[in-house]
Amino acid sequence: MDFTPTREQRAAAGLAGEIFGDRSTPERLTALGTDADTALWKTLSQAGLPGSVTETGLLGLVLLLEEAGRTTAQVPLAATCAYGVLAVAAHGSPEQRARLLPDLTDGALVATGAFGTGEPPAVRATRAAGPTAHMTGTVPVVPWLTCADLVLVPDVDRELWLLRTDAPGVAVTPVATTAPWSAGRLDLTDAPAERLGAAPDPVGPGPYGDVLACARIAHAGLQAGVCAGALARAVAHTAERHQFGKPLDAHQAVLVRAADAHLDTEAIRVTAYEAAWRRDAGRGAAPHALTAAWWAAEAGTRVVHAVQHLHGGLGADLGHPVHRHFLWGRQLAADLGSGAQLLEELGQLLTDDGEEAA
Repeated sequence: MDFTPTREQRAAAGLAGEIFGDRSTPERLTALGTDADTALWKTLSQAGLPGSVTETGLLGLVLLLEEAGRTTAQVPLAATCAYGVLAVAAHGSPEQRARLLPDLTDGALVATGAFGTGEPPAVRATRAAGPTAHMTGTVPVVPWLTCADLVLVPDVDRELWLLRTDAPGVAVTPVATTAPWSAGRLDLTDAPAERLGAAPDPVGPGPYGDVLACARIAHAGLQAGVCAGALARAVAHTAERHQFGKPLDAHQAVLVRAADAHLDTEAIRVTAYEAAWRRDAGRGAAPHALTAAWWAAEAGTRVVHAVQHLHGGLGADLGHPVHRHFLWGRQLAADLGSGAQLLEELGQLLTDDGEEAA
């Protein structure tokens, strides 16, 4: 296997890095508060970055999200690409792809997904008639929902349904979360929806499993960027800050803590890369997605805590840029699920595969 990015993937990531570095500054993020950065989203869309993932694949998206995470850019890039662009491209009907992909790739449509940490929400499809149905149920927290036009919702039977947030029977209520992701509560009362893809495969993951794995991998890539950006701030701080007449980074305890954080960050990155590469290559990626999610949740939490600690008293300042990385790292870990939950799911998946092979 070879995770080396292609020329196209490197070019897209390089452009994303320039845009995020120029536009997603601490001052701008402070001014935004909890709002999504619509101006930055427009710039990304005009540069063709959301649409580029149709060519560069999930690994290309992971590289883009690394750059977004470095600056904690408040844009729905992960949600729109994982639950919109890639989901529709892989599982939509020809009519859905022709109708939805142009607006998803140029940023005119913002998408998100009501997937939680892995188990389908308590949403049921009623009055189903072929590709359409009406949905009833509640999803307590959906990231980026208040700025989304389209939401992908799995029902209790793991079928995927597309709903417009402005459709009758759809109620969106803002919800505060750890990270400022324009999240909302989704209440559905006989809301019209259209099926994405075929009915679930009783012997395979089907569209639900693929989209869930894709989202986990994408958010692991985002966590790799969050951790890398946080660690870069810690390196700069400990090099500049002096204690007992010498820089903080001259102390062995500081070096060891930073080195552990670096190793954790690299583990998140490489597992996300491998899982994305396997998905793009058409190989089984479900266990690898869970592995990447576990590293992102467990190691990601360790990294942002370590970096906050390495900043000393400044790490407790809610207005300091490093605190934003802390919030994002914690939010991503919560959205991916606890380490114990992910390991349990991975163990069950491996056990099931072993029984089938036997």
